Amino acid sequence: MSRESGVFAISVVAEMVAMPAQNLRVYERHGLVAPERTDGGTRRYSRADVERLHRVRELLAEGLNLAGIARVVALEEEVRRLRSRLAELDARR
Repeated sequence: MSRESGVFAISVVAEMVAMPAQNLRVYERHGLVAPERTDGGTRRYSRADVERLHRVRELLAEGLNLAGIARVVALEEEVRRLRSRLAELDARR
């Protein structure tokens, strides 16, 4: 099972990240997390989603609003992608 596979129900994830399930739905609407859906529409969160929600909680505690959090998360992902690409280029040398 990969860290991107959706396996956790919303109630389980809410406990894991110490947030109400309603908050998780709001974060999904704002694009901060995108859980998989079953054929019946049930959300299934992955380990990566849980990690993202922990990061959201940290950024909320630092005083950022949801728009700010979305920007920070996008920039963090871009940095990871660029570092990976740089490592690939360095390995080719």
